[in-house]
Amino acid sequence: MNKTKIIATIGPATSSKGMLKKIILAGTSVCRINFSHGTHEDHLKVINSVRELNNELGSHTAILADLQGPKLRVGDVAEGSKLVKGKQLVFTTKECEGNSGRVFMTYKSFPKDVAKGDRILIDDGKLVLKAISSNKKDEVVAEVIQGGPLSSKKGVNLPNTKISLPCLTEKDLIDLDFALDHKIAWIGLSFVRSARDIIEIKDIIAARGENSLVVAKIEKPEAIADIDEIIQEADAIMVARGDLGVEVPMYEVPLLQKTVVEKSRKAAKPVIIATQMMETMIESMTPTRAEVNDVANAVTDGADAVMLSAETSVGKYPVQVIKMMRKIVKNAETHQGIYNKEQKAVSNSNRFITDSICYQACRLAKNVNAKAIITNTFSGYTAFKISSCRPKAGIFIFTSNHKILNMLSLIWGVQGFYYDKFVSTDHTIADIKFILKKERLLQEGDLAINIASMPITDKGGSNMVKLTQV
Repeated sequence: MNKTKIIATIGPATSSKGMLKKIILAGTSVCRINFSHGTHEDHLKVINSVRELNNELGSHTAILADLQGPKLRVGDVAEGSKLVKGKQLVFTTKECEGNSGRVFMTYKSFPKDVAKGDRILIDDGKLVLKAISSNKKDEVVAEVIQGGPLSSKKGVNLPNTKISLPCLTEKDLIDLDFALDHKIAWIGLSFVRSARDIIEIKDIIAARGENSLVVAKIEKPEAIADIDEIIQEADAIMVARGDLGVEVPMYEVPLLQKTVVEKSRKAAKPVIIATQMMETMIESMTPTRAEVNDVANAVTDGADAVMLSAETSVGKYPVQVIKMMRKIVKNAETHQGIYNKEQKAVSNSNRFITDSICYQACRLAKNVNAKAIITNTFSGYTAFKISSCRPKAGIFIFTSNHKILNMLSLIWGVQGFYYDKFVSTDHTIADIKFILKKERLLQEGDLAINIASMPITDKGGSNMVKLTQV
């Protein structure tokens, strides 16, 4: 099993149960549902198919429900429309079919937010304009700085403008309700601007009595400025390089990626690298050398997961792209520099005992060349903590909570198993080792480290480390 997980965005190319089975068997750990596209009916079919396949295959493929967020878009545009450098384009909030001189802007407060001189980027920065004037009511006039073809529904970025849209739009709230109704393990929050956005969505989830975890998508300069607090509040982080590379100078993104990955790992928060990883394979059977290097660098940077977008949602070769990505990941994981990132426990932490146990277990695993670190979890916390230390040993997590099993599919190095027998600590340790040996994940003579809570029936925090031989 590769330690760095693969996330596949589901779309027309992969939404059938047959294709979902193929991409899961090829190496997909998490299926991403993108609420920017498709209907709830479409998404429900995917959710049901993934869960049926988990039962049939004995897998624990997770689902990530990715909310659209306050994404600005132009409306429908006549085919063949093109922006010409030096010409003007009028953005209007009055609905119309767009053309080379006028386009509908779906965001009603666009004229109020945009000021003279603000940059307006369309289609991931392929088209660049500068605002000349705004009537502050329903129109903005802009000059084309960099032209090109203009097509329908393309995204708009305002890197110099603070938009007044809330982090959770009306559409997002409806989509969030749908995701919570169907017990989705991971919720992606787009265009996060501050830690307050994370707190807001977590309050909504808690009020619903659910425990879905939140992935903060980093794609705004405001998020970079507040990154430490966002990492603290979020359950996972996504470096969404598409919009991030438009909102900030694209040459800054590589170092920002490395910084966010390191900060997230130290905080024991899973981190995903996303956007344009294997984009050539939308149309081609093979990636470029640069794309191969990009995926490998994400692995060696220490990412928990790498994500495919259009490559699997609308691409011609979704199964092949996952197989190729898995090969790149497996090879990159032979680099010794990604392992043994020990994290000492913080003495004033309310999880000091559990954190210390995880730290010492990972140190011991390195010193004795253990093949496995094994633990039972009731919340998933020990899995996050052990994973953040990046041990070379396999991380095998046993739990009686199916939702946690799916949740763990996003975390680096973790392999989850359903287990609901808790007679005694010694019995459980012996039984689990038998299961791993039967699954051929351990063999006779291997050293294994068990983390447990004593007494085990209390299901408390981890307070024991045991080194044993199979």
